[in-house]
Amino acid sequence: MKKTVLLLLVAIVAVSCGTTKIERQAERTFKGDWTLTNITYPNSSGFVDVTLFQDASSKCFTNSSWNFVSNNNQGSYMQSGSGCDTTMREFVWSVQEIDQTTGLYNFTLKVVKEGENARKVDTGYRLKLASLSENNMTWEQTVSYEGKPFLIRMEFIKSINQ
Repeated sequence: MKKTVLLLLVAIVAVSCGTTKIERQAERTFKGDWTLTNITYPNSSGFVDVTLFQDASSKCFTNSSWNFVSNNNQGSYMQSGSGCDTTMREFVWSVQEIDQTTGLYNFTLKVVKEGENARKVDTGYRLKLASLSENNMTWEQTVSYEGKPFLIRMEFIKSINQ
């Protein structure tokens, strides 16, 4: 009896800690090569230049190449543009469903430097996965600027040569 109860508890914990079927489906949609085509700042006025992921100017991220591997939730990106560092950067990522009725997701990204263990990296970025289809996705990140919410929108298209 004790073994049965213990086995049942272990099974419940294992199931509750894993990703849901819907999250796995979203993660599989990420798989492949993407291009970050457009970065906008809705509801802002004037010239804006933002440093994304504590890495580089948004200008360096426009037309950057991204690769997502869904079976191990790892990926990489390479900036593009004149004067931008085109060294490949690696990251780990995950998708979390935040509202089952609306189908909204959060997307988490942690940049991992070469030789670093992702579990020991304690900084990362949580973005709203505003839309996701087989060929397009949009991320939104709200940051604080002068004490007010400031929205950054990043639009991707999937590379054709999959």
